[in-house]
Amino acid sequence: MSIALKQVFNKDKTFRPKRKFEPGTQRFELHKRAQASLNSGVDLKAAVQLPSGEDQNDWVAVHVVDFFNRINLIYGTICEFCTEQTCPVMSGGPKYEYRWQDDLKYKKPTALPAPQYMNLLMDWIEVQINNEDIFPTCVGVPFPKNFLQICKKILCRLFRVFVHVYIHHFDRVIVMGAEAHVNTCYKHFYYFVTEMNLIDRKELEPLP
Repeated sequence: MSIALKQVFNKDKTFRPKRKFEPGTQRFELHKRAQASLNSGVDLKAAVQLPSGEDQNDWVAVHVVDFFNRINLIYGTICEFCTEQTCPVMSGGPKYEYRWQDDLKYKKPTALPAPQYMNLLMDWIEVQINNEDIFPTCVGVPFPKNFLQICKKILCRLFRVFVHVYIHHFDRVIVMGAEAHVNTCYKHFYYFVTEMNLIDRKELEPLP
């Protein structure tokens, strides 16, 4: 990453603290392997394929946390331009509007300004990935039976961040010289969710 990009993606801009993997764990090793593949410039389509002999849930868990960290960082770079005035609705252009529902405060899909939606989304994901019953960190502790369903919902909602950034704020990304980084992150995300069949194709329509 260039010095300019490092300045753009500095830790002060991170929307949320990063979730990290404990050294010595299987997931830490998978995370290192995934990062090494990306850093070596390997074909992204090949990099997302489940390594032989590895557990699918572990592979998905590593990527969900990594994508949360990366997308959180991307939104953090443009969040000062995403306000209730500029983005009164969480949308991806005129055809797509995203409503928030969490079965807690918002029991029905509710239209919200984009920044409020983003805050609720990142809070919600952070709770999921820090919940040991959903994302266990201890060796030998199994994933819940509905783990992939939870991950599908997380990834589907993270995709909406890409949609909003690309359609409403990509001019800012270009001004900051970060388009190559964001494009690579999106390609990596897209190849992963399609390879692992984690997002319905219809959900992906806003970014063909």
